[in-house]
Amino acid sequence: MPKKGQRGARRPLGAEGDSQGFAALADAYLESLRVRNYSGATIESREHHLREFISWAEERGLARPSEVTKPTLERYQRWLYHYRKKNGEPLSFRSQHGCLVPVRALFKWLCRQNLLLANPAADLDLPRAEKRLPRHVLTAAEAERVLGLPDVAEPLGVRDRAMLEAFYSTGLRRMELLGLKLYDLDQERGTLFVRQGKGKKDRMIPMGERAFSWVRKYLDDARPSLALSPDDGTVFLTNAGLPFEANRLTQLVRDYVDKAEIGKTGSCHLFRHTCATLMLEGGADIRFIQQMLGHAKLETTQIYTQVSIRQLKEVHTRTHPARLALAAATDPELAAELAEEEAELAEETE
Repeated sequence: MPKKGQRGARRPLGAEGDSQGFAALADAYLESLRVRNYSGATIESREHHLREFISWAEERGLARPSEVTKPTLERYQRWLYHYRKKNGEPLSFRSQHGCLVPVRALFKWLCRQNLLLANPAADLDLPRAEKRLPRHVLTAAEAERVLGLPDVAEPLGVRDRAMLEAFYSTGLRRMELLGLKLYDLDQERGTLFVRQGKGKKDRMIPMGERAFSWVRKYLDDARPSLALSPDDGTVFLTNAGLPFEANRLTQLVRDYVDKAEIGKTGSCHLFRHTCATLMLEGGADIRFIQQMLGHAKLETTQIYTQVSIRQLKEVHTRTHPARLALAAATDPELAAELAEEEAELAEETE
């Protein structure tokens, strides 16, 4: 199963020439998403997963959506469950869920358009997606170690430090940082404007003074030597003067994390998790973090309440009886105080 972004020239979504075939109807469905202003990333993802399903169906002699039944979709769901990637690992249940949602959406749309009499996916039970915590979150010391790696004596090192600082300070998504324009930075107010983030939503978020100072240094000392004419205003540029491609930025950040030798892996999203977790541990209200990260639902942000372990550990240290017993064994005054409390409790319960 190829990954998104690894396809070559766009191919039809099935055999062409049949107005009731997968190619015509799936293209019509994707066009309807464009008309309804769905984001390009959403449309690309759905097209990718529909292409995989249609290819699977055509291999089994199914050329039209009208030939698909609920048992057909259940067979596809079992195929996804047994599928193995090149490294021998199965698809996660979250990935299986992601593969089936666009298929179900296609058949729902076909019924709404009266192109199908019945929806074979109406009662399809999707796999339950796991609720996983972020695999790694940096401590403040680990984050500083990564941030200190770029060679700021060189223009590209200044650029890299500015990007890392921006990720760490704001919790931006990768594509949001790539899309920043010069006019999105408000240095006087210490904010940046995210235009058309995930879900095509704008938001204004703060950026710390240290991060802004590195961005200003990059804009003054490094970017002029990188920018080409005409300049489209993209903030962060490659050594060729072009906007970053997503995969290239991911690899650049991952290389710095690996080079830090902190025993943790990750890339751009690692700093997003770190920003949210450390702010929460520092006392930030979770609703402010939700607004900053651009989460549509508070439930998405609440995952960081489980990652933020410091407060829970402090409570555990203060209250767990094993720790109290150890303290009593090493502190005679505390031992006597605990014994007195136990005696008073015994008298109350008699």
